Amino acid sequence: MEAVLPTGSSRKLLPSLGLALVSGGVLLLGWVAYSFLKPGPAPYRYQLTEEGGVDRFASLGLEAWPDLKIGKYEVRVDGLDKPVAVAHVGRRGAAAPVMLDWDNRSGEPLVFADTRLAELKTLAQAISKHMPKEALVLGWWDTARALRLLAGRETAFDSHLGEPLITPAPWQGRNRPIAKYEREFWGAPPDEAERQRFRRFAEALTAEAATGAAMLRELAGGREAYVAVHVADLFKLGLLHPDRLGVAYKDFPIQGDMHGPIAFVKRWMLDNKYSAYTLHELSERQARVYFLTNAQSGSTLLAQMLPLTTSRPAELEALQLVYQHGGYWVYKIPTVGK
Repeated sequence: MEAVLPTGSSRKLLPSLGLALVSGGVLLLGWVAYSFLKPGPAPYRYQLTEEGGVDRFASLGLEAWPDLKIGKYEVRVDGLDKPVAVAHVGRRGAAAPVMLDWDNRSGEPLVFADTRLAELKTLAQAISKHMPKEALVLGWWDTARALRLLAGRETAFDSHLGEPLITPAPWQGRNRPIAKYEREFWGAPPDEAERQRFRRFAEALTAEAATGAAMLRELAGGREAYVAVHVADLFKLGLLHPDRLGVAYKDFPIQGDMHGPIAFVKRWMLDNKYSAYTLHELSERQARVYFLTNAQSGSTLLAQMLPLTTSRPAELEALQLVYQHGGYWVYKIPTVGK
């Protein structure tokens, strides 16, 4: 799978532009035909296939959260025999569901960015153990909701904000019904104040380091606060602000150590005249590499916070690095600007 996010686009045009797919993927012809020839409602549905306690889903390794109720959903498209994605969601009692694990089988960008549940669990346990209970956690809304559920800490965002809307190219004429379906399914709509706070958060990540850190400090409202980011946030932020952050990605197979794939990654970067990259192992067999498509993108706060080839997160002065695991990087927000 590979994609390039358009640059220099107006935010008002973004929902209709979405992704400019470079090549391949494994998008099925039936999916394309359905999406183009049968406009109307959302072109997919969440179908519940299994539900129960964490003991029923032993493979997820959620024993540390015995009070959770887990639901397994297949993402189904009419005309296709197999699901295009499989999701595991968690909730407590009658609360709205929270995405925990997303297995995208479509070969195209689809609704959620790809992360790993094992990394999320480790991060949540570290936060529960080491972060003060009164501290506030900032992060992308999907990360924030998962950390509130698993780590029991207050987060800046607790609603299903649904930004950006991640859809494959054949579905981009259906963005409005897709957004409506997502809101109805997740049942955790934000108010306008929370939506504006999140947009301010995203703008902070696109600013240069000192300015962005000051904006995060403002969002924290004087409280002790931390910000958790993931390498996949590059993709999401690039969708929201393509004029400020140019991002592309490509998946590479892993066979043995990473020395072989790294050579291909460097060649790909040079051939496409990209300026930097970072990678994230999606599984033992596959790594996703995120590229910055221009040098200016490397000066954004998010790029400085992540392990791109042009950044040094441990030396970032605007924020204090306190934890890293897998694709997650956690920083303390200084109460006074540096």
